Amino acid sequence: MPKIHQLPGHIADLIAAGEVVERPASVIKELIENSIDAGATVITVEISSGGMTYMRVTDNGCGISSEDAKTAFLRHATSKLKDAEGLSAINTLGFRGEALAAIAAVSRIEFYSRVAGEKMGVNLSLEAGEVIEETAAGCPEGTTIIVRDLFFNTPARLKFMKSDRAESAAVSNAVLKCALGSPEVSVRFIRDGKTEFHTPGDYRIDSCIYSLFGTEFAEGLVRAASENDSILVQGFVSAPLSARGNRSFQFFFVNGRSIRSKTLQAALEQAYQNVLPQGKYPACVLYITTNPSDVDVNVHPSKLEIKFVSDKQVFDGVYYAAKGAVDPSPAAGRGSPSTPDITTHAALTVNNAPIQTNIPTFKSGGHGGSVKFKAMLADEFKKTYKFSEFKSEPPSDRERGAHAPVHDEKPGTYETKFTPKQDLPSFRIIGEAMGTYVLVEMPDSILLIDKHATHERIHFNALKSEEFEPMSQSLITPIICRHGSEDAAVLLENAELLDKLGFLVEQLGDGAVAARRIPAEIDIGEAESALSEISAELARGQLSIPAKYDNILRTIACKAAIKAGKSSEPRELEALCKRVVSGEIRFCPHGRPVSFEITKASLDRSFKRS
Repeated sequence: MPKIHQLPGHIADLIAAGEVVERPASVIKELIENSIDAGATVITVEISSGGMTYMRVTDNGCGISSEDAKTAFLRHATSKLKDAEGLSAINTLGFRGEALAAIAAVSRIEFYSRVAGEKMGVNLSLEAGEVIEETAAGCPEGTTIIVRDLFFNTPARLKFMKSDRAESAAVSNAVLKCALGSPEVSVRFIRDGKTEFHTPGDYRIDSCIYSLFGTEFAEGLVRAASENDSILVQGFVSAPLSARGNRSFQFFFVNGRSIRSKTLQAALEQAYQNVLPQGKYPACVLYITTNPSDVDVNVHPSKLEIKFVSDKQVFDGVYYAAKGAVDPSPAAGRGSPSTPDITTHAALTVNNAPIQTNIPTFKSGGHGGSVKFKAMLADEFKKTYKFSEFKSEPPSDRERGAHAPVHDEKPGTYETKFTPKQDLPSFRIIGEAMGTYVLVEMPDSILLIDKHATHERIHFNALKSEEFEPMSQSLITPIICRHGSEDAAVLLENAELLDKLGFLVEQLGDGAVAARRIPAEIDIGEAESALSEISAELARGQLSIPAKYDNILRTIACKAAIKAGKSSEPRELEALCKRVVSGEIRFCPHGRPVSFEITKASLDRSFKRS
């Protein structure tokens, strides 16, 4: 058995730093939270090169005295927690006393701070956690921390960093969440010399939302609130018609802290269960206020996740707040301990401060909200896939393609070659049911065919074939996609891949991209949703590149396929049905069957004829 020994202090510090400092965004998050805890009302964040070479956070908070400055950079040094009892009532964003020590351990730092009333402040220079120089300094009241050369002494960590654009986007998202969680604080974010956003800090959540997301997002929100004995939920959720293509616009704050929570996410989405189509997600900015003793914020190194004493109470609070906003009928609030009238619930409180919510364009509750619809392009520029392009005769071997993937009997597996039936069974199309299913009479059975799933599979096979050459439609008016800075960065980083699929995307700034060309098969109205889903797929880290590529092709195929509810011409139905009856198409790209057979024998048994 190897001998057990204690790690040297500097190695232990590097390991501890790794728990808190994952990338520049985590540094910025910790520093902003310290500024907010210090009572700052104005915070400026500036980065260069994605934050890897330069980060600066300046605030007008209470500052740190020259006597305490060096102590602040020691591990477990904090002014926010004194004893074990304090852990049960934490009401600050930071408390562990690890952030400054962890950041200093893997960077070079310049620190300036002056306490109100003091003539001089203090300046510290640190490298790898060690204080190199300490001097008196003439500086403004508050604190300024400059972080340079992140991970300079841990080169193994550098290989895990992404591009400057991706790291910048992550920092932008971190600053945005901090600003959104504290509308009483004016937050300015400067990236490579350019101001990306600036919140007014006027205690108005509407001003904060407008400054961070713009008019279109803000006008798609409706008021939401609920309250019971121990949970207060208030904020905004999206009107059903303003739902998004992914979950990147869901923001939850518990006692002012931005968190990730599957419980809150599930509660929000369950409230929209009957009003949103598949693939659409509600957006929200929700503030949950509860007794600090009812949550445990000490379960995650970066404090991104928390535990609730009662998951059910929190779930109910979010559910009834959202349900009451999108469905104001009396039944929507049934079972809620107490659902206040959201039309008169005027004041929000975040971080124990009153927050104004005077948004004149917002409507309280209902499906309409105040939704701003995008102007559609002229019909002559609207390109859709035509079923009539399919030939009425069975597809030839060349059309099927020797390498075109066709689902095997087991969903999720592929054959590399399709062998058609020798004789195509005779069939008669009876008609369509519910605008979704095609009823086909076979010699001894009735076949129900899902035309969307079938058409989706046809598109997917075509996209996967070696003969595939993308055809694009250029747009006179580009489609503006405002999916957030991180999603925009992902799309721009993968512009070459998107070009191979028929997309041309360009950067607009402020977390937006412009789509100037889209695949010919995709309806213009589906392009923004498709790009949203593609960016979410590209950002997933647990799949291989081929798997991600297949998922992207599935997204394009789904958007290009005929939609359920749309009637089709007889020749179009015949072309689809032949591909199913021949055995070529059996499963959609997601592994679901495209047809369901009812045999004559089973019908006879049902009618007691056998």
